[in-house]
Amino acid sequence: MALLIKILIGFTAFLHLYFLWLEMFAWTSRAPKVFRGFPKDLFEPTRSMAANQGLYNGFLAAGLIWTFFIEDAHWQINVSIFFLSCVIIAGIYGAFTVSKKIFFVQALPALVALVLLHI
Repeated sequence: MALLIKILIGFTAFLHLYFLWLEMFAWTSRAPKVFRGFPKDLFEPTRSMAANQGLYNGFLAAGLIWTFFIEDAHWQINVSIFFLSCVIIAGIYGAFTVSKKIFFVQALPALVALVLLHI
């Protein structure tokens, strides 16, 4: 069970590192291929807003990665719960405001990891 939780936390962190890269460094090149429903003429004008979003995704990834280096089991669980909860809240908000797909891509892996942490 512990291995599965670590895999899900790692996967969630990897996703957020990908979001960081996409939003900060590939917003006008790769992102139009990923976000097909977003008007192509808006990628350049929203470049700085996307980069800001990417930075926040980087903070989430950093927090999740940090959990792998915390030696105290109690604190490792608490920090994991905090950052997984942040990801879940962001995913739920994105699902309501942008696309329901965000819940499944972003929030669901974090939600499964959070549930498993409590079992």
